[in-house]
Amino acid sequence: MFAALGRFTHRWRVWVLVATALFAAFSAVWGTGVFGAVSDGGFEPPQAESSRAADVLEEELGHDQVDVVAVYRSDEIRIDNPSFAAQIRNLREDLPDDRIRSMQTYLDEDLGRTERGVLISEDRHATYVPITLAGDSDRERMHNFEAIREELDAGPLETNIGGVLGVQYDLSTQAESDVVRAELISLPVLLVLLVVIFGGVVAALMPLAVGGMAILGSLTLLRALTHVTEVSVFAVNVATILGLGLAIDYGLFIVSRFREELGRGASVSEAVPRTLSTAGRTVAFSGITVMIAFAGLLFFPQPILRSIGFGGIAVVLFDVLAALIALPALLSVTGRRIDALRLFARGRRRRELVRARAAEAGRPPRARHREGGWARLAHSVMRRPVLYLVVVGGVLVAFASSLAYTELGSSDERYLPQSATSRQAMESLREDFPAGGIGRIDVAVTGGVGESELADFADRLGGLEGAESAEVARTGEDVAHITVAYEGAADAPATSELVREVRDAAPPEGAGEVLVGGPAAMQIDNVAAIVDALPATLAFVVAVTLVLLFLAFGSVVLPLKAVIMGALSLGASLGVVVWGFQEGHLSGVLDFTTVGTIDPTFLVLIVIVAFGLAMDYELFLLSRVREEYARTGDNRHSVATGLQRTGRIITSAAILLVVVLAAMGLSDLLFLKIMGMGLAMAVIVDATLVRALLVPATMRLLGRANWWLPGPLRRLHDRIGITEGEDITEEEPLSGDREPARSG
Repeated sequence: MFAALGRFTHRWRVWVLVATALFAAFSAVWGTGVFGAVSDGGFEPPQAESSRAADVLEEELGHDQVDVVAVYRSDEIRIDNPSFAAQIRNLREDLPDDRIRSMQTYLDEDLGRTERGVLISEDRHATYVPITLAGDSDRERMHNFEAIREELDAGPLETNIGGVLGVQYDLSTQAESDVVRAELISLPVLLVLLVVIFGGVVAALMPLAVGGMAILGSLTLLRALTHVTEVSVFAVNVATILGLGLAIDYGLFIVSRFREELGRGASVSEAVPRTLSTAGRTVAFSGITVMIAFAGLLFFPQPILRSIGFGGIAVVLFDVLAALIALPALLSVTGRRIDALRLFARGRRRRELVRARAAEAGRPPRARHREGGWARLAHSVMRRPVLYLVVVGGVLVAFASSLAYTELGSSDERYLPQSATSRQAMESLREDFPAGGIGRIDVAVTGGVGESELADFADRLGGLEGAESAEVARTGEDVAHITVAYEGAADAPATSELVREVRDAAPPEGAGEVLVGGPAAMQIDNVAAIVDALPATLAFVVAVTLVLLFLAFGSVVLPLKAVIMGALSLGASLGVVVWGFQEGHLSGVLDFTTVGTIDPTFLVLIVIVAFGLAMDYELFLLSRVREEYARTGDNRHSVATGLQRTGRIITSAAILLVVVLAAMGLSDLLFLKIMGMGLAMAVIVDATLVRALLVPATMRLLGRANWWLPGPLRRLHDRIGITEGEDITEEEPLSGDREPARSG
């Protein structure tokens, strides 16, 4: 099938490229409109108790949450100065009434002494203005906030804008700018590295072209998805970064194999089908494994995780399509000019002349019988497999030990850089205002509950340990809103315990349902939703991956080994994330403020994406090992030759992907730092300790058991299995790769 695809793309190369160009133009115009159609939220599970509490209160009593908090300060004058007061008065008069439902200032005449004092800082040099925006949905309120954001600036007063929507706005805009900056940083570095790896400019540009096409395609599909489901802006950010990294990986494998086939003396029309039948087949399987991993995110109820799942599937799909259709057509047009504008031309020209003369004489180029460096490393490991297994396994387990100290929390303004105005606003509220550190738990009580019963219930909630106060804030025909005040962070252990006690409290007489919401309850529900969905997610991803690897390798043992190796690599990477970010050991190097907790949303993303990448590299390595084993039947020789054939190219691909991920990790936004550095660490661990050391050691110990397959499964694999290179003629070993066959 893949060879046929190669012949098709070569024959119709011009039309394939024309169609690709038209699609790219359409995507550049329509697909990039996705940035105006995405959501800034999506962290909350819609069916959680806290989400239902918010929905009930808003539907029955209306929206009364403070959406925006504008903090105004002057170090020169106090709030009772006429100039200061005039700025606040002008602000209120200038804001459009259709955008704002309510707002308070310390100048309002209907405020009591206590209410006015809450809005004034203790040094009387600052005030804050709480604003509730008009709109029936979060998207409408965010639209109104964006419309008035510039108008909230109070002239000569220092202005910082926070609140729920202020923080969300800064998180999304900072993520967009950081991703763009990461790409601008990484692209020149990638081009230089690709030129060095390929030794030429033309070959280096090919993977970058694949990345561009894949990103445009994924943006188009994501925009289409916005018409049927909520798509988070963070899905676009993740898809863009990972799409670029994976596309370059896939392009690197395809271009390298194409040049390898040309180097053996094949014509362009022969090299393209052979490339797709070998490297192309592996790229397809690799893409499917990564898409399977992203599909695991669809088991989670949070819109942000589901949309990142959709975004990941979309971008990997277009990565694979670009690598298997557009890139072969481009290679067919480029042909032997793939090595144009190359470095180190003299040595390459001499080797090509030797190959050309050998091809003219009808014989393959002479192979050198010395081992390459990767093969020597493999043999070194396989001479002491137990030692390597114990030492490397011990290192990975030591890295993973930090997971025992994981403290889960929520994302808020602390994930923003110190320069973000919303973070400065929220910090000023906590530090400068008498009630700024007070949070709120929202309790929705449904049913016909009398006033005295509601008051008694509020008194009981106010007497709970950790509660500052509680009061009946609003009442309707069948719904009452009780607020419970607390001091401290929403994800602090004491706050979480208070939420649980409020939920465990006996409801008032006559209550139909008592729903507890607010940021602290939402954080608990978010963690619970992730924990509940995780087993099904892992079971799905592991099971489907095992089936896919069985089809690729024709073995029961190798898929199990690959999953176990992936789990070890993943545990080590997550341990480093907890050690570096939660505990703050990387704060000095990466310039961030330690939060003390870590949002489980990002741990899930690292688990899913890193597992897919681990299977990606495992598939590339073991496909070449199996190809050699099918030819020689020598396990030890096959492992060494497979590592030799893939060592340089997989290491190059890993370096390129680490550059992309590290550029994301250098962003100002903490969760992008966590994602970028966590995934970069996963790639490094997998490409070094696991692939180069653990895989040869375990395959040496297992011996022929690596390829064990019961009779019924063997017959099944013979009918439906798909392995690399099955529809091309047997190839000769590469120069420097061959070694005498050894007993396994």
